[in-house]
Amino acid sequence: MPKMKTKSSAKKRFKVTGTGKLKRKHAFKSHILTKKSKKRKLKLTHDTLVHKSDEANIKQQLNLK
Repeated sequence: MPKMKTKSSAKKRFKVTGTGKLKRKHAFKSHILTKKSKKRKLKLTHDTLVHKSDEANIKQQLNLK
C-alpha cells in the first residue's frame, strides 16, 4: 500500500499550532483594497483558528490523526 498524499492546497493554507489546533489566514485581503476601511484590513491581516466543525475535514486533508 503506498503512502497517502497530502492535499497540496491544504498544505499551503493551514499550519498546526503547538497544541494541535489549525491556524488559517483571513480571506478578502488580496485585491480591491481601496474600498475597504483601514480597520477592516487590519483585522483581516491577523491569523485565526479554524472552526471546530471544519477541523476534522482539514486534518483528513493533511493526513493528521
